Amino acid sequence: MPFTTLETKAAPIRLWGDVDSVEPQARSQLYNIAALPWVHGVAVMPDVHYGIGATVGSVIAMRGAVSPAAVGVDIGCGMTAQRTSLTASDLPDDLSRLRSAIEAAIPVGRGMHKSSVDVKGLKTGLHGWHEFWSGFDELAGPVARRVEAKAMKQLGTLGGGNHFIEVCLADDDQVWLMLHSGSRYVGNALAEHHIERAKALPHNADLPDPDLAVFIADTPQMEAYRRDLYWAQDYARRNRAIMMALLRKAVRKRFPKARFEAEISAHHNYVAEETHDGRELLVTRKGAIRAGKGDMGIIPGSMGASSFIVRGLGNGASFESASHGAGRKMSRNAAKRRFTAEDLAAQTEGVECRKDAGVVDEIPGAYKDIEAVMAAQTDLVEITARLRQVVCVKG
Repeated sequence: MPFTTLETKAAPIRLWGDVDSVEPQARSQLYNIAALPWVHGVAVMPDVHYGIGATVGSVIAMRGAVSPAAVGVDIGCGMTAQRTSLTASDLPDDLSRLRSAIEAAIPVGRGMHKSSVDVKGLKTGLHGWHEFWSGFDELAGPVARRVEAKAMKQLGTLGGGNHFIEVCLADDDQVWLMLHSGSRYVGNALAEHHIERAKALPHNADLPDPDLAVFIADTPQMEAYRRDLYWAQDYARRNRAIMMALLRKAVRKRFPKARFEAEISAHHNYVAEETHDGRELLVTRKGAIRAGKGDMGIIPGSMGASSFIVRGLGNGASFESASHGAGRKMSRNAAKRRFTAEDLAAQTEGVECRKDAGVVDEIPGAYKDIEAVMAAQTDLVEITARLRQVVCVKG
């Protein structure tokens, strides 16, 4: 589907999907972002919705600047998925014990490990753990001292909100493992620290929205933010790798013959240094994945909808990006007012998952139609596998 260019006297805004479905608040945010003097262009994904500072489902390419609030407080949030050798016929009819085993292996919600995970005993596929932890000492001083103990114990934990762990079946009945999480408390603390620092800088005094405050290249503030940002993005990647290793261990315990293919892992709240239109840019993907030519990615639906493994097509108009999921069509509070636990049970029929009032805000009805989202970005990605969840663990 071709994109629509929104009329603006500032940087170009290219939107995939139905323009009329973008709520007024989100549209105002897009115009505010494009008007920033450092912005080279904005690509808007079909799962776009209102966020803090910047819209969720947007790709913001900047020249020598980055907005910490546009990145968001869950730095490095993203997805990891892995195809297994198991098929539907290997799974029991009652999946409650498998769900319980996953919840026992990986802390969810506000839970954390009793001590830091012994990564030597897990096959995470990642190296450089010593160097990674050594970098912790260089983080923003007051934040590092406050969060160190929690950061170590939360590595390899899920969190709450829209984070999840799933066991899925592909159209060919192959079993997949999939999870969604980010940088946990340490990423949140670092983000909030730098957002407040950015707001206090003189060049951000007259912005239309204080949450669009930026750091500018070649300043001490930008150097400090990029150091902490990249460390938190690495933390998020390692967090998912540990969880996936723990998930494999739990699955292998119940299915000893299970084998696992290479992981697919992709951030969807992050910053990358990339070249587009012949310019070196800082690209913020706030609820979007990189979809360069051949890049593998994951686009999940909601608790009761399909998810997709995709391959990027390298569309330069979108800064080689695609959507990160279905995208919310109503706030969490609105979902709680509109839906009940009975509605949740009906909309997640056939999925082994929580069906209580505590997760009603994650009900499928609170999200956009993932099929429509995928149909709007056929020029951004090609689908390589369609998945449906049979087990869903929420925080």
